[in-house]
Amino acid sequence: MSETTQNTETAQNKQNTDDVELEAPKNAAATARRLFAQLKNQRVRLAIVVASIVLYTFFHIGAPMYSAIVVDAIWNAVQTAWDAGEPFAIGWDADGVGRPIAILAILYVGEWGFYYLQAYLMASVAENLNLTLRRQISAKIQRLPLRFFDRNKPGEVLSKVTNDLDRISEVMQTGLLRLITAITTITGSLIIMIWYSWLLTAVFLAFMALSMWVTKLVARKNLEVASLRQETIGDLTGLTEEYYKGRNIIKAYNREDDSVAAVADAAERTRRAAQLADFITMSVNPLIRMIARFSQMAVMLMAGWMVVGGRMTVGVAQAFYQYINQVSEPLTEASYMINSLQSALASAERTFELLDEEEERPDPSAGEAAAVPEPVRGRVVFDHVRFGYEPGRPLMKDVSFTAEPGKKIAIVGTTGAGKTTLINLLMRFYEIDGGSITLDGVPTAAMTRGDLRREFGMVLQDTWLFGGTVAENLAYGRPDATREQIVEAAKAARADYFIRTLPQGYDTPLDNEAGNLSVGQRQLLTIARVFLADPPILILDEATSSVDTRTEAEIGKAMAKLMAGRTSFVIAHRLSTIRDADLILYMEHGDIIEMGDHHTLLERGGKYASLYNSQFA
Repeated sequence: MSETTQNTETAQNKQNTDDVELEAPKNAAATARRLFAQLKNQRVRLAIVVASIVLYTFFHIGAPMYSAIVVDAIWNAVQTAWDAGEPFAIGWDADGVGRPIAILAILYVGEWGFYYLQAYLMASVAENLNLTLRRQISAKIQRLPLRFFDRNKPGEVLSKVTNDLDRISEVMQTGLLRLITAITTITGSLIIMIWYSWLLTAVFLAFMALSMWVTKLVARKNLEVASLRQETIGDLTGLTEEYYKGRNIIKAYNREDDSVAAVADAAERTRRAAQLADFITMSVNPLIRMIARFSQMAVMLMAGWMVVGGRMTVGVAQAFYQYINQVSEPLTEASYMINSLQSALASAERTFELLDEEEERPDPSAGEAAAVPEPVRGRVVFDHVRFGYEPGRPLMKDVSFTAEPGKKIAIVGTTGAGKTTLINLLMRFYEIDGGSITLDGVPTAAMTRGDLRREFGMVLQDTWLFGGTVAENLAYGRPDATREQIVEAAKAARADYFIRTLPQGYDTPLDNEAGNLSVGQRQLLTIARVFLADPPILILDEATSSVDTRTEAEIGKAMAKLMAGRTSFVIAHRLSTIRDADLILYMEHGDIIEMGDHHTLLERGGKYASLYNSQFA
C-alpha cells in the first residue's frame, strides 16, 4: 500500500498545517448557496464538470472490476497453454486475451482523460469565480463611505481581497472536486468490494477505522503543540522586531547583553515547541504505515486462503487490492477536505460581509442632480450643520459660517476638535445629519459627488504618489494635460528645478512610495498636481508640518501663488502660517467657538489668543 501510505502522509501534513488556522463559517448553508449563485454564468462549464466526474467515476471504478476479468482470462490462458505444452500467446481472436487487455487500456486512458478534463474545467470555473468576486469587491470599495475605512484596518480589507479569495479559488479547484470524486469513488468501490467479499471488506474497514482514530488522536495533540509553536514564533518575531527598531536606544543604555539573552530565551522556547510539534507530526506517519501494512497483510492472507479454497479467483483478489487503494486515500483525506471546505466557506462569508457593507447614499440621478454653477465663484456656506459619527452621539451640534469667494479660511484648534471632519463634510466624504452646505447657493447634497469634488483641489499632510513617472503623477487630476502644461505647473509650484535633476527628469519612475524623494519634494509634487488641475477651491491640510524651515518657505511661496484668487481652506497647527487668513475658525469639540481675523481674535483674548500666545511665548 505504498500509494496509500504516501497519500496518507500528504493528507496528514496538510491537516496538521491547516487545523491551526481552521475557521468555521457562521452559516455554512446560506454561504454555500450564495457562493454557487455566483456561478450562474458558468452553468455550461459546471455541467461538463459534472458529466466528467460521472464518467471519470465510471472508468475509475470499472477499470479494476474489468481487470479481474482480464487477469482471470490471462491466468486461464497460461494454464491451458501449460497443460497443452504450448507457448503462451496473447491472441487477438475471440478466444484470445488481446482484446480484453486493449479494452482495459482504453478504460485507464478514459479515466485519465476525464480526470484532467474535470480538473482543467474546475480550475477555469474557480478562477472565473475569483475574477467575478474581485470585480464586485473593487466596485464595492468605490461605493463604501469613508466611515468604513475609519473602522476597518487596511490589512483586514486587503486580506479579504487577496487571501480569502485565493483560498476560495484553491479549495474550489482541489478540495471540492476531491470531495465529490471521493464520495462517488468510496460509494461505488465499497459496493463492489462488498459484492466481491463482505468479509474482506469488513476486515479492511476495521483497519481503516483504527487508522483514522489514530490520526484523529495524534492530530488533536498536534493541534495543541502547533498552537504553542505559533505562539512562541510570534513572541520571537515580535521581540526581534522590537529590538531591531530600538537598536540605537539599546546601545545607548548598554542593554545589548540583556536583549541578546531575551532573544536567546525566546528562541530556545521556540526550538522546544517546534521540536515537539515536528516529532508528533513525523511520528504519526510510521504509525499509519504500520497499520496499513497489517491491513494489507491481513486482507491478502485471507484473499489467498479464499483463492486456494476456490471461493475467489486471482483476478478478483488483485481487483480487491486495487479497490483498497481507491478507498483508503479519500477516507484518509476526508478530514482534510472537509476542513478545507469549511475554511473556504468562512473566507466566502467574510467576502460577502464586505459586499453587504452599507454603501454611500446614492447620488441624484442625471435628471435630478443640481448643476454646478458655471463658473464656480467659490462661495461656501455652512448653515446650522449637525453631524455625528455614531447615531445619537453628535459631534457638530450647530456649525455656521460663510467663506466668501477668493478668501483664505483657516481652521485651527486642538487635536480632535473637528477640523478634518469639517473638510470631510465639505467634500461629502460623510453626509451631514442636519442643516445644509451650499456652494454658490447650490446645496452640495443635490450635486453628484463627482461634480462637487471636481471643483476642489487638496494638498494633504500625507502625500500620495503612485507607481508611475513624475509626469504621470502630476497629471493624475488632469490626465489629458500636455507635457508643456505639466512643466508649467511644476514651475509654478517651484518643483521644476529638482525634477530636472532626477535621473530621467519628468520621466523618472517613482516606486516604493517615492522613497527616492525627500518629504519636501514629494509635497511640492502634490502642489504641482493641484496647480495643473486648476480648481476654483483649495483645501490645504497641514501641508508643511513635516518639512524643514527652508522647504516650508519654498512650499509657502508656491501655495501663496496657488491660493491667489481662489477660495482656500487651510488646516494648520503652526499659527504663524495663517496670520494673513481672511477668516479664522477656532474649533473645539466639533463646534466653532470663535471666528474672525487674526487681529480681531487676538484682541478678544479668547481661546485663539491663548493658543497663539502659547506658541510664541
